[in-house]
Amino acid sequence: MSDTPFGFGLPPEEPDDGDEGKKKDQQSGGGQGPANPFGFGFPGAGGPGADNPFAAMFGSMNPTDLGAAFQQLGQMLSYEGGPVNWDMAKQIARQTVAQGTADGTKDESVGPAERTAVEEAVRLADLWLDDATSLPSGAGSAVAWSRAEWVEATLPAWKELVDPVAERVGGAMGDILPEEMQAMAGPLIGMMKSMGGAMFGQQIGQAVGVLAGEVVGSTDVGLPLGPAGKAALLPLNVAAFGKDLGVGKDEVRLYLALREAAHQRLFAHVPWLRSHLFGAVEGYARGIKVDTAKLEDVVGQFDPQNPEELQQALQQGMFQPEDTPAQKAALARLETALALVEGWVDAVVHAAAKPRLASADALRETLRRRRATGGPAEQTFATLIGLELRPRRLRDASRLWASLTDARGVDGRDALWAHPDMLPTASDLDDPDGFVHREQMDFSELDKMLGEAADGSTEKPDLKKKDDDTE
Repeated sequence: MSDTPFGFGLPPEEPDDGDEGKKKDQQSGGGQGPANPFGFGFPGAGGPGADNPFAAMFGSMNPTDLGAAFQQLGQMLSYEGGPVNWDMAKQIARQTVAQGTADGTKDESVGPAERTAVEEAVRLADLWLDDATSLPSGAGSAVAWSRAEWVEATLPAWKELVDPVAERVGGAMGDILPEEMQAMAGPLIGMMKSMGGAMFGQQIGQAVGVLAGEVVGSTDVGLPLGPAGKAALLPLNVAAFGKDLGVGKDEVRLYLALREAAHQRLFAHVPWLRSHLFGAVEGYARGIKVDTAKLEDVVGQFDPQNPEELQQALQQGMFQPEDTPAQKAALARLETALALVEGWVDAVVHAAAKPRLASADALRETLRRRRATGGPAEQTFATLIGLELRPRRLRDASRLWASLTDARGVDGRDALWAHPDMLPTASDLDDPDGFVHREQMDFSELDKMLGEAADGSTEKPDLKKKDDDTE
């Protein structure tokens, strides 16, 4: 997966004949060099005259490739939607999935036996979680997805996450034209927006397609990407995850089902949590700035013979978070919120699995290392919004939730999800003992008032008497 947010092209494919093919490709202008300055990967582009993108498109294509190029070009220029061409993103994600993963594993349909195994694993996981959390089951159903089905099911959530960032960058691309030219360049600006939407769609489609080959469920990134109430596992990726662990596949599936079911409980019974997380992403996106002066300078010096220079310049420091107190606060809110979700899941799953699975400790550590070394969550956020989660926060959050369980019990720990203001802050993750042993607020009188309101009682509690007693 690309490290660079919003790159302008898919990686060039290796020639069939190795190094000799590379030399011939460079001599003929093929690949993603001069043959295609925009980096959109038209099929068949290359061959003599490829330094002219139109010659490359028309001069060395068979009729099938030519039709595909026209179709892709038409999609780019006719797009009139939002900042991302999501039709193109979906198409490229599906194509990426169809190509298979680096180890040669191809996507495949999920059979009845695997669907049954996933359903049974989620059902058993929910039973085990009943002892580890006061939140009831949130999985109305359990589903087993292929990689392609994961792409289809999660694209609406990606749209909600990525559009705010793409809006900022797309607006900056339109602003590089002088104001007096913008009034006369309506069609050009429209074309730039269409091409920008295609560039975003291509990069995001590739990122999501690669991620589909790695994730094991619908909540790997700590956010609810799938439909509400559906606990999902990808049997093909679950098998790949457990391949070299020396742990039985049933235990691996069950442990991952515990994590998926725990996420579902949290998002189902903490109604404000989803909007809180997505709002934190949007707040972070609002602080992203684009160096328009640099962008204008790069475009002004663009050499059609060296399109790689444009791509490299755009990928190096063009999109950066603002170094302001507001942006730092937005980043802290997002990192802390995601760490609290993942830390709670880690603590709850460990409490449920430890007495029952001999491999619980090993699987827990494997998943932690996967995140710490740049797993799906970190790579995806780095690619799509330039954000890398700090794994240290996840471990801190997990320790804090475990300490809260010891000090306040399961009910007292889970009660903190009642309102976002009750949750630990970033500074609390630095001093978990201080938060755990801090004097708890007394909500008994408020609970009494809410209960009487629900019963239709008109008698008000004697708050003054309460105050007098306290005094």
